[in-house]
Amino acid sequence: MNALDKKTIETIRFLSVDAINKANSGHPGLPMGVATMAFALWKEFLKGTSKNSEWTDRDRFVLSAGHGSMLYYSLLHLFGYDVSLEDIKSFRQLGSKTPGHPEFGITDGVETTTGPLGQGISNAVGMAMAERRLEAEFGNDLIDHHTYVVVGDGDLMEGISSEASSLAGHLKLGKLIALYDSNNITIDGDTNITFTEDVSKRYEAYGWHVIDVEDGNDYDEIVEALKKAKAESDKPSIIIAKTVIGYGSPNKAGTSSVHGSPLGKDEAILMKKNFGWDNVSEFYIPQEVYDYMKTIIAEKEEDYDKWEEKFENAKKTDSELISKWDNFFNFELPKEILEDEGIWNQMTTTDATRSSGGKMINIISEFVPNLVGGSADLNGSTKTYLKKFGDFTVENPKGNNIFFGIREHAMAGILNGISLHGGFRVFGATFLSFADYMKPSIRLSALMNLPVIYIFTHDSIGVGEDGPTHQPIEQVAMLRSIPNLKVFRPADGKETAIAWVEALKNDGPSALILTRQNLPSQEGVTKAAHYGAYTLVKEKKEKPDLILMASGSEVQLAVETAKKLADQDIDARVVSMMSFRHFEEQPDEYKQQVLPSDVENRISIEALTTMGWYKYVGLKGLAIGIDRFGESGKDTDLFEYFGMTTEKVLEKALAYMGK
Repeated sequence: MNALDKKTIETIRFLSVDAINKANSGHPGLPMGVATMAFALWKEFLKGTSKNSEWTDRDRFVLSAGHGSMLYYSLLHLFGYDVSLEDIKSFRQLGSKTPGHPEFGITDGVETTTGPLGQGISNAVGMAMAERRLEAEFGNDLIDHHTYVVVGDGDLMEGISSEASSLAGHLKLGKLIALYDSNNITIDGDTNITFTEDVSKRYEAYGWHVIDVEDGNDYDEIVEALKKAKAESDKPSIIIAKTVIGYGSPNKAGTSSVHGSPLGKDEAILMKKNFGWDNVSEFYIPQEVYDYMKTIIAEKEEDYDKWEEKFENAKKTDSELISKWDNFFNFELPKEILEDEGIWNQMTTTDATRSSGGKMINIISEFVPNLVGGSADLNGSTKTYLKKFGDFTVENPKGNNIFFGIREHAMAGILNGISLHGGFRVFGATFLSFADYMKPSIRLSALMNLPVIYIFTHDSIGVGEDGPTHQPIEQVAMLRSIPNLKVFRPADGKETAIAWVEALKNDGPSALILTRQNLPSQEGVTKAAHYGAYTLVKEKKEKPDLILMASGSEVQLAVETAKKLADQDIDARVVSMMSFRHFEEQPDEYKQQVLPSDVENRISIEALTTMGWYKYVGLKGLAIGIDRFGESGKDTDLFEYFGMTTEKVLEKALAYMGK
């Protein structure tokens, strides 16, 4: 480490402390303790440039310990990204480019939204998997980069990191390198009150290459450790660096008080004096540091320019490769999927919608070669195996089927990472009741507006004898409540095909909710299903006496009930409500056409909690559902027991209509 390296590292520390003090909010301990390690990585190893921060072959950097965001912003500023000193002064302020935790799409150079601990390392595993798959597809002339992730004690305590790290070791992701800020401090104090395992042995058991660094502030030791990690091609690496939280603070270093509270101006002055920075103003950056960074930035740009030259040469010499590249990185929904009536005709049989989904995903894969994903050990149940595209394994990195194992939470976090990396459309599948395990990662898919497709089967009490632990009741309401997430619950094969098309068209995340039990093919399904909700059975009168609304397997109940109501001179319209959010995006004129406001008699039918339906049935309407947990028994017996039969629904509808 030379004198300018030392000065730059100190600048990173002081910028972070000053920004947090100005905001009177933030986490100074990590930026102070990790500044040396982070600068060594970015200067000596990280391939990337502000000239094109979205360069496909850049190294990925993930700050999994996202509470240390000011470290990230200081690095981005000094390395020439679009983060100005004024942005840093606006840290944590409304509308700033420097929010409290790093957010994808807000700040130039930030690869993923982090903060919920363990998410970042899971995303990093996904990014490393994407790199390996793309390298197998396009060769290492165009794809050859590493994924680096900074983790803290909190990340490694969260269960999702164990799931993701286990899979990374199994897949031998040699281009994944984690730098562990091992400072032995969390919010409640020293980690010895909760976290005394041997992390080194744990990661060795996962199949990782473990490198110990005694002093995380020894620049040269960090550089040597990173060289060893980059030389290891058969295992992911973790560099366990012993650091001091709040390094440099005379009175707070090494204590939990510096984790999540500003240092304070007086302590900041003392800290700067410790490093020989006397009487400097807040946010002071020496000109010699800026000048030094210009030379480093220029070297980073050279790497990019060399790659651009390779890519331009490939355009001239290998049109087939570039055509494939465009198919991977510039996704457009193929016209064949939208216009081929043959696809539609394959979806007209009586079948479980999970089986219809299985047909559709394999049809889609023929047109979308970069569709990748898998299930949490449930391919046979969720019907999500891509039959012609091989398995993604150590021996075959060109496969599109990912075996996640029984790791639902990591699966969702990894899918986010693959999606963030670029080049793929991704999906993951499990039973609907296990969406609970995935919620934090699904929420981040929605927050980042990533086009991840979640497939949830076994969507109701139709699961049967497995009992209430496996019978989802409240999960669809939970998923519908997540902003930006579109939830589709199709009623038959044709609606399932449409749900898949809409999910692929969606710029954000989608969830497909599919049945285990067979459903009849519905007459009256039209392309209007593309609008999320539509009139499946139209009334005979000028205006309906009643509107019956349902989704999924209960649409058939609504259809049969409408027929029985006609015998009682009640003319009912049946509306299939496949997707609340997608329907809400339609013009008001269309929504009024489907659910006219002058028809107040409304009933919803869904074998799930009634929460969420009152928006559509209104205060005068009736929501028929299951607002309690299920029971173990045959599915037919359960539908009878919970009143989800034509006779029981008819009885409630007649009572509601005063008959």
